[in-house]
Amino acid sequence: MADGVDLSRKFVSESELDELRKKRQEEWEKVRKPDDPEEAPEEAYDPRSLFERLQEQKDKKQEEYDEQFKFKNMVKGLDEDESSFLDEVSRQQSLIEKHRRDEEAKEIKEYRISFCT
Repeated sequence: MADGVDLSRKFVSESELDELRKKRQEEWEKVRKPDDPEEAPEEAYDPRSLFERLQEQKDKKQEEYDEQFKFKNMVKGLDEDESSFLDEVSRQQSLIEKHRRDEEAKEIKEYRISFCT
């Protein structure tokens, strides 16, 4: 039994539906805020077949899985030319940084010498 309805039966009587509505209304009254409607909102009814709903869930999960690995599949290996170019760029950046540090050290040394004299 789910929500008070025996799912093994195909027919649900009006009195059983009324009972369920009353229970839902009672629950609604407990959690209802002042700006909410007086009556409990009806449960959303999905007219699609079970197969269609399950197929949609399966498709959604497949899309999430594909999205997860999409970026991984986009990355390709670097060829020799690209690799050597990136090595050269990295070497140049290191040289520029070293030159900048040397300049700063030289200026600090000159400042200390001028400050001490």
